Amino acid sequence: MASDLTKYRNIGIFAHVDAGKTTTTERILKLTGKIHKTGEVHEGESTMDFMDQEAERGITIQSAATTCAWNDHRLNVIDTPGHVDFTIEVYRSLKVLDGGVGVFCGSGGVEPQSETNWRYANESEVSRLIFVNKLDRMGADFYRVVKQVEDVLAATPLVMVLPIGIEDEFKGVVDLLTRKAWIWSDDKDPESYTIEEPPADMADAVEEWREKLVETAVEQDDDLMEKYLEGEEPSIDELKECIRKGTLNLSFFPTYCGSAFKNKGIQLLLDAVVDYLPDPTQVDPQPEVDLEGNETGEVATVDINGPLRALAFKIMDDRFGALTFIRVYSGELRKGDTVLNTFTGKTERVGRMVEMHADDRNELDYAHAGDIVAVVGMKDTQTGHTLCDPKHPATLEPMVFPDPVISIAIAPKDKGSAEKLGIALGKMIKEDPSFRVETDEDSGETIMKGMGELHLDIKVDILKRTHNIEVIVGEPQVAYRETITQPVTDTYTHKKQTGGSGQFARIDYTIEPAEAGTGFEFESTVTGGNVPREFWPAVQSGFAKMMDKGVLAGFPCLDVKVNLQDGAFHAVDSSAVAYELASQAAYRQSMPKAGPQLLEPIMKVDVFTPEDHVGDVIGDLNRRRGMIKSQDAGPTGVRIKADVPLSEMFGYIGTLRTMTSGRGQFSMEFLQYSPCPKNVADEVIKEVQEREAAKK
Repeated sequence: MASDLTKYRNIGIFAHVDAGKTTTTERILKLTGKIHKTGEVHEGESTMDFMDQEAERGITIQSAATTCAWNDHRLNVIDTPGHVDFTIEVYRSLKVLDGGVGVFCGSGGVEPQSETNWRYANESEVSRLIFVNKLDRMGADFYRVVKQVEDVLAATPLVMVLPIGIEDEFKGVVDLLTRKAWIWSDDKDPESYTIEEPPADMADAVEEWREKLVETAVEQDDDLMEKYLEGEEPSIDELKECIRKGTLNLSFFPTYCGSAFKNKGIQLLLDAVVDYLPDPTQVDPQPEVDLEGNETGEVATVDINGPLRALAFKIMDDRFGALTFIRVYSGELRKGDTVLNTFTGKTERVGRMVEMHADDRNELDYAHAGDIVAVVGMKDTQTGHTLCDPKHPATLEPMVFPDPVISIAIAPKDKGSAEKLGIALGKMIKEDPSFRVETDEDSGETIMKGMGELHLDIKVDILKRTHNIEVIVGEPQVAYRETITQPVTDTYTHKKQTGGSGQFARIDYTIEPAEAGTGFEFESTVTGGNVPREFWPAVQSGFAKMMDKGVLAGFPCLDVKVNLQDGAFHAVDSSAVAYELASQAAYRQSMPKAGPQLLEPIMKVDVFTPEDHVGDVIGDLNRRRGMIKSQDAGPTGVRIKADVPLSEMFGYIGTLRTMTSGRGQFSMEFLQYSPCPKNVADEVIKEVQEREAAKK
């Protein structure tokens, strides 16, 4: 096991649905796997057949992280999903990556989803390469996609290769650094290429783009830049040094192209991963937080001799049992070690550790900083939990998961599978932290909550396919919230006399709207000890508990501030319980006077439609109470961005497909909670009341 960290590359491949991410990952594994076993590639097809079988069954794809080798470097390739309801997965993979490859479709270009993923990667400051795939497809245009990267993503692509031929004629690429052409003779075999002089008709283009490359690269080094301006051509090694520097500080993104399906252009991409993407020691270390969640100022520096710090980033069930994928940031992990999970406060023993290879798994005894491995059979560890050395506890900045915005009720079709359903849901919650399950106390229904309609559809599908459980699915429900619109100053006295000591508490308080996004705030401005300080937390807790159920329709309350101004207490009869009861009753008394209001989740919707249907799509979004934010015409159609209430978006994909004859696509993510118009609010409140009445 190579322990030289500079030879490690932890990379993720992320892309829009259908840009060819899976095929690209496959081809990388195929190329590197083949090179890994140079001594033993049997002449004939056997090893390859086996890989294709794997590919069809999708086993390599399911693996969250696969290890392979290229030019004596060790690559850990982490797979990320493309669809927007699963951006949580992309987010979580980005936390453990050091670099990435963004794959774009040569004809589709930069699609809505790739934009979201790109934004996430920018927020996580991950260095990336760009690979423009599918250049063999109809309508592919490398230069158009490069332009889109500039316009839509506002990023600087550094073009490293030019395609030779396009669509059916695509046969290779020109490497601008060396001015050499790589020509592939056979679609099946990535190894069947020759390196020759570029086609004569491309000479001008090669020089023009090479000059752009050199000019952008030398900006990273003042001395080189001066020499270049004086007419001295930098050497290839000097250029590579500059490109590496600019890639690491996100000044630009080296851009490659090819066709993964036709096995063309992957070698240059792999060379670039080794040459330009960071090794684990070149990435900003993860900040550590203490058990209360405050930053300690310490960071988990990638260091084999440091204390153990590892992050669980994905949990998967496979035929060998539950696998917990972890990224080790510092220290080392041995089979049989006992590690502390700082989230649960419990220790777990590391039983078996495995490393995923393209077509099998290797048992490991040992892993160290920079490694990505899977541990078999951990009981309580979930995504985002930190595992560390029990003698030196610390938490890596935990991942923050958004709250679900949509829920559906499900019930097993036959009574017998209720227990099976419970077990299956338990496994699914572990695998996906943005998916929640609750039981409705009154009706006993099982409620699934998630990030969107598609998210929940897929969960129902997993229940059916993976766990063989048929369920009946209820209507989707929106996660509404409540808030207040005007301040109320009020007083409440809680008195109870029951033989012996009684209960007494009086509070004078103001309840007022707080800024959006603050949740619940409490402050006390009591002076002179009228409500002794030790009872303030009881008042706060009384109000906080009540915030879960609003006065309009029982939805949780947001953005409310309570100020305790004055009150009274009794030396014998006052207690924390009395103050808590007083504040709960005060909530019921005052909230209805504070102009309560229903809030609904608003989604950021991104629709792609062919030009001839723009009018229909916009008209339909307006009918759904959408606010159109922008529309941009692209080469293949128009992208419309709008903010639309979630409640109006159910079944949207069907409507969109009908309107656009199957060519439209859309993605949406949660934006914010906004006040509900009165007619909508009345309708929602009425429904809730009817449901409550029906239960009784």
